[in-house]
Amino acid sequence: MRSRTRYDLDRGALAELLDGEPRYRVDQVWEGLHRQAREPSEITSLPKALRARLERELPAALRPVAESVADGGDTVKFLWELGDGARVETVLMHYPDRSTVCVSTQAGCAMDCSFCATGQSGFERHLSVGEIVEQVVRAQRVAAAGTTPRRVSNVVFMGMGEPLANFANTWAAVQRLHGDVGIGARHLTLSTVGLVPGIRKLGSAGLPVNLAVSLHAADDELRDELVPINRRYPLEQLIEACEGYHAATRRRLSLEWALIDGVNDRPTDAAGLARIARRLRAHVNLIPLNPTPGYPVRGSSPARVEEFRDELADLGVNVTVRDTRGSDIDAACGQLRAGHEATPVRLTARP
Repeated sequence: MRSRTRYDLDRGALAELLDGEPRYRVDQVWEGLHRQAREPSEITSLPKALRARLERELPAALRPVAESVADGGDTVKFLWELGDGARVETVLMHYPDRSTVCVSTQAGCAMDCSFCATGQSGFERHLSVGEIVEQVVRAQRVAAAGTTPRRVSNVVFMGMGEPLANFANTWAAVQRLHGDVGIGARHLTLSTVGLVPGIRKLGSAGLPVNLAVSLHAADDELRDELVPINRRYPLEQLIEACEGYHAATRRRLSLEWALIDGVNDRPTDAAGLARIARRLRAHVNLIPLNPTPGYPVRGSSPARVEEFRDELADLGVNVTVRDTRGSDIDAACGQLRAGHEATPVRLTARP
């Protein structure tokens, strides 16, 4: 059994831990850990003895193993080891107008998407609420300590794992980040490869967070190969669930599309994607495929990426090409694998 860590406690559990202390201590500790992103020893409104006790009884969940920096310091990837030896990665990205943290929700991933290094390395376990929240807090500490202090303004659940497969812990972390860390719902984005039951639950969960769907193919045959969960929840079911989410939240969806040379970057692919995007009134994010050791196919050329973008725009789609950050430190989309070896993927020949 994993030991209790500081961000795994809810307010009620923290109050039990502080039984015998003045009641206002709960608020001081909670505010210090979440809104102020402090270590227990740094919450100076607490007596020294209590700070020492909290450090001892509420250890951190994440032990730093490695830190990699790219893009002139604007991209930082953290490799963490958890209490049971599992490893996960988190990426902090600074932009002129925001600082974004990409967090993991699982150690590994069971979705088996062929072009994703995390999926190639297999699934270990779900992360706890505290293990998810602490990634954001630790990234905030780094952002605040930089030469130009920054505050994390956005969180994307696009790191290792499928967030909606770990729905209960992911959603509890979303609520904590929104209500206690202070990040607005419009600045929280959950990504999914298409878990229809999770999308339906998300629509009735009460916070209008952003939803990004990793689509990558516009027909079931190709999507079955690229994103195997499509065999359980085929495209029409996925599209209907997305329509329900939009109707419930009025939030515009994003469709993620990793461009793979000769696989899903043909004019017919653009036409199929445009039909889905128009039906959902969705924004399309094109992602030049990042190299992974287990996928023997290259991404579309820069010229083809631009052509594909223009084809979508001509078909009436709101489309952008995602800025590829951290590819030289394996921190870009689809590259997180926490040091695991990837299993090579065998591909079906396509015309």
